[in-house]
Amino acid sequence: MTRARFRVVATDLDGTLLRSDRTVSTRTRAALALAVEAGARHLVVTGRSAASCRPVLTAIGYQGLAVCGQGAQLYDATADRILTSAALDRGLARSVVDRTQEALGGVRLELAVVTAAPVNRFVVTPDFADAARPGWGTVRHRDELWAEPIEKVLLRHRELPDEVVAATARRIGGAEVSVTHSEKGLVEVLPAGTTKASGLQKAAERLGFGPSETVAFGDMPNDIPLLTWAGYGVAMGNAHPDLRDVAHEVAPCNDEDGVAVVLERLFAGRDGGVAVPDAVVAPRTLAG
Repeated sequence: MTRARFRVVATDLDGTLLRSDRTVSTRTRAALALAVEAGARHLVVTGRSAASCRPVLTAIGYQGLAVCGQGAQLYDATADRILTSAALDRGLARSVVDRTQEALGGVRLELAVVTAAPVNRFVVTPDFADAARPGWGTVRHRDELWAEPIEKVLLRHRELPDEVVAATARRIGGAEVSVTHSEKGLVEVLPAGTTKASGLQKAAERLGFGPSETVAFGDMPNDIPLLTWAGYGVAMGNAHPDLRDVAHEVAPCNDEDGVAVVLERLFAGRDGGVAVPDAVVAPRTLAG
């Protein structure tokens, strides 16, 4: 056994740090403060764009770098500035969508796009959701989705399993795009090589930390690269089974302050130390 010091606490937002009401509990805030007092850094690693996560980060007093857009963006929350971002070729994205629909038997996929930084507007087809959220844009015709530069496309089908849609899009897109399952009912098409692990690696290079110094928390398959990169990966109690399979530990669910429960245990000694198996502390291969 090795006494490991976690210098970085990497957390997803939705379904992980945030409760179902999209707030961070008092207990979780206190646990994050405990980790910071012990010398660790809280690093948000989220599928949300910088524009979408900005209000959440402001509400919890977050400072410094955040990995946003499934790893496509590196965002400086203190300066409110996007440091790096990746765009998705619109012609390629449209082709992947059309060919995926055809491969699925001609079923109609409802679509959304996130426009390019820094605006990052969320634009949807009329039936993408039962009700549009504040700030969403809606197009009458699907062709309008491709009017502006974009960073991602989101696919939704109300009958087919998410895993089927994701696997089909992944097969169609091949090495030209990245495909991930980020939320129940949502599959995302991203620029090639974009994952939470690739974004976290960029942050690590800037901030000077490594996988063995990182504990990571997540809930969905898009968090698999995140937990695989980190020295110690924690799946939430509400996590997708695929994420549970790669986690070192399963915490209580997000509505039961699962992140706080683990952090209180890891940082109770105020030194950031926790006894974990040697194999866990060793650096792991960067997931694709």
